[in-house]
Amino acid sequence: MLARRQPGLRRCLRNDGTLAMSLKLFELVGTDPLRPFSPYCWRTRMALAHKGLAAESLPWRFTEKSALAPHGSEKVPVLLHDDKAVADSWTIATYLEDHFPDRQSLFGGAGGRAMARMINAWGDIAIVGGIFPLIIADIPKNLAEVDAAYFRKSREARFGGRTLEEIMASRDAGVVAFRKSLEVMRQTFKTQPFLGGQAPNYADYIVFGGFQWARVVSPFKLLEADDPVYAWREKLLDAFDGMARKSPGHEV
Repeated sequence: MLARRQPGLRRCLRNDGTLAMSLKLFELVGTDPLRPFSPYCWRTRMALAHKGLAAESLPWRFTEKSALAPHGSEKVPVLLHDDKAVADSWTIATYLEDHFPDRQSLFGGAGGRAMARMINAWGDIAIVGGIFPLIIADIPKNLAEVDAAYFRKSREARFGGRTLEEIMASRDAGVVAFRKSLEVMRQTFKTQPFLGGQAPNYADYIVFGGFQWARVVSPFKLLEADDPVYAWREKLLDAFDGMARKSPGHEV
């Protein structure tokens, strides 16, 4: 549900002459502006689609900090709703839920929102954190030279000066541990097809964002084809008329 940028377009008139709202999304890309890859931006992309909302895509790169500064953020996603800035994927999800209550709920009520908050933390730690060392040296291959240099310097500093290649060198063993960490999902899928129950909700999009991030930037195989988590990921790739699957990526 992401419309590509049309310079100069802000608001448009509906057929009845009233002004339509404007939604724009800053999202991380590399050399290909049609290949967004942030796990957090994908959470927001899926949330917008779930709500049936279209947003103009504003491609953003690591070294373009000045583009976000007027909106009070240094990283994406940043959603502009009639030019009101909302930053951070969780904050955006709750904003969409509260400001578009007439559209399909992302959480299914207060209890679902509370549970999704826990999944949001688990997604950051176990999913994004678990995947990162498995694909880290593949990410710069998708970036322009200046952004690749920034990424390498900043991420190697996080890992105590180890090179990206050193961090990723043990990924064949690391992926085994990562797959084991997904057992809670497999147990859930024994009784329901999605984390959200019979249909996906924001809990699913939180976790899916990490897998879509990996699919876009790396050919490394995270899941075995007979894994119930793989089947779940396939269903979300096909959701919303195949929005995520149509985005350029590796078929792994």
